[in-house]
Amino acid sequence: MSSFSRRDFLKTGALGSLVAGAGLTACATSNGRTKNWKGEAKNVIFLVSDGMSLGTLTMADHMMQRQYGKSSRWVDLYREQTVKRRLMDMASLDSMVTDSAAAASSWGCGHRINNGAVNMGPNGEEYAPLLPLFRNAGKKTGLVTTTRITHATPSGFIANMSARGMEDEIAAQMLARRADLLLGGGTDHFEASKRKDGRDMYAEFASAGYGIAKTKTEMNNASADGPLLGLFFPSHLPYTVDQLNIEEYQQNIPTLAEMTDVALKRLSNSNGFILQVEGGRVDHAAHGTDSAGLIYDQIAFDDAVAVAYEFALANPDTLLIITSDHGNANPGLSGDGPGYRNSNPKFDSIQRATRSNDLILRMLDRESSISRIREAIETYTTHAITTDEAGMLRASLNGTYRGTFGKMNAPHGVLSGIMGNYTMVTFVSGAHTSDYVELAAYGPGSETLDGVVVNTQLFDLVLEAAGVSKQL
Repeated sequence: MSSFSRRDFLKTGALGSLVAGAGLTACATSNGRTKNWKGEAKNVIFLVSDGMSLGTLTMADHMMQRQYGKSSRWVDLYREQTVKRRLMDMASLDSMVTDSAAAASSWGCGHRINNGAVNMGPNGEEYAPLLPLFRNAGKKTGLVTTTRITHATPSGFIANMSARGMEDEIAAQMLARRADLLLGGGTDHFEASKRKDGRDMYAEFASAGYGIAKTKTEMNNASADGPLLGLFFPSHLPYTVDQLNIEEYQQNIPTLAEMTDVALKRLSNSNGFILQVEGGRVDHAAHGTDSAGLIYDQIAFDDAVAVAYEFALANPDTLLIITSDHGNANPGLSGDGPGYRNSNPKFDSIQRATRSNDLILRMLDRESSISRIREAIETYTTHAITTDEAGMLRASLNGTYRGTFGKMNAPHGVLSGIMGNYTMVTFVSGAHTSDYVELAAYGPGSETLDGVVVNTQLFDLVLEAAGVSKQL
């Protein structure tokens, strides 16, 4: 699908069907009077820990306290009762269990849509997303992610596609819609040699006035004038546990907090901005049932929360939203030993991991011996697994392992089950869940969030708070 302009938007009848939602323009105060908040949010920062179940948030807080001597900033905002805390129903149009494209689109256009689509209805309706609406209002726009920049969640704020997998087309649409800042992974969808159509998107972005950054140094040294495209890995950015232990990654690839800080500095202006920040590899680690990958990427997301919250404190005309698009795998720390006292040291052993399960499994294949499997796991986790456990993983690598729950028969599931014996972190599956998600909000308009929020309400809240029209 080709990109389309403001004129194309106006030609589609779909714009007339944008949901008006609650149409909130005021909220009740403690003295019974109303406070007008419409248009008070010059800036909007929308942070998404993709695929974060409550257990993920909990374990990241535990790990931060035990390893770093500080609490999660997100959880501290709850402890301090600084933010409005609510649950949010993230169901898509066609399932109680949403995928990331439908989830982001519910916020991005105010409609529930079918899983797999991006801001498009089941009959081809095209709904105007938030970033073009903000750009049309004269505000700057930006996307930051640890996934490919063309992946589902960032796309849900800017694109219209019938299928989320059309990432080459989404890259072209991002250029047409002129986001002021794009930071993340996914160079493969911008390099001519990797795209099916042979378009050199890097050259096209440069011709349109974008600065180009391919390393952390280039990002930090980019000219402050004009928009910026920063892509730092062929696909998704590496997991944080890998980045912490591989020097090349540390030197060349910025953290989510570093990208968020750069984004806020570049986007700040007198007219305001909208910035969407995604900790996307939290979801991937949950799919991979990888405790170290999951916890350390959640901690990296929390570092970005801290950066965004400090900005909101210094700029009270900023609406800050912190949430997740769905649960994934329902991980948690379980009790072990007399009085459950073995749980603490087993959980602490995750600190010794130096590679994600994903990288460990890339070192192994169906020909790997039992001794090779044991060696790889002990080298990168410090756990000396048993011969029987290594045999289970070998069977899985060969496609012959059969457990009671089929979704955990693949190597990632079997490896996580083995590691659960040593860490007591276990996963229900490697799939999305229907859980209501955590929602925290701070700043103009946050007072209006009550009860269990429906995902599409955030579209209306963001536009009302920023005083931005629903139509282009």
